[in-house]
Amino acid sequence: MKIGVLALQGAVREHLRSLSRLGVDAVPVKEISDLDGLDGLVFPGGESTAMTLLGRSGLLARLRTLAREGFPMFGTCAGMILLSNEVEGQDESEIGAIDLAVVRNASGRQVHSFETTLEVEGLGKDVPAVFIRAPSVTRLGPGVVSLAWHDGSVVVARQGNVLVSSFHPELTDDLRIHGLFVDIVAKRKKEQDR
Repeated sequence: MKIGVLALQGAVREHLRSLSRLGVDAVPVKEISDLDGLDGLVFPGGESTAMTLLGRSGLLARLRTLAREGFPMFGTCAGMILLSNEVEGQDESEIGAIDLAVVRNASGRQVHSFETTLEVEGLGKDVPAVFIRAPSVTRLGPGVVSLAWHDGSVVVARQGNVLVSSFHPELTDDLRIHGLFVDIVAKRKKEQDR
């Protein structure tokens, strides 16, 4: 199994490390050609406005096509914003892979960052979560399943082969969130190989 991590900025190295610890061939993705042969793609957190570089590189159009085809995608923090189909204050979504509406930086400025543990459906009651200027979900589409909540807001959600979290699981040593994504990728790969 080969999973890419969008390597324009953000916690790329940390996502690559987490995936590698799960036995996955994890590779950075900087160009359209880097998508060839991948079974899934991670969109790291970081500065979501910097990720608008996707449009200039031609990656954005290809990623939108992959999303429509059901390609497995996992977005953390700013990656959640990129994958959501509605972002407050933005005319259109970037990729629109999951039927969510989100607000940027809902948890406040950098100084309001915090760590906590969450109950994540199917994973346990003690999943560590690092929130850094985290987005907030304001609307869940009918096909979206919420997997974890914090302070009345959805912080982990899934729709088909798309998984998002408003926090940074890659900044902890806990591999359960990444493991959930690897399971999504493995299931799709198995279905395609039939």
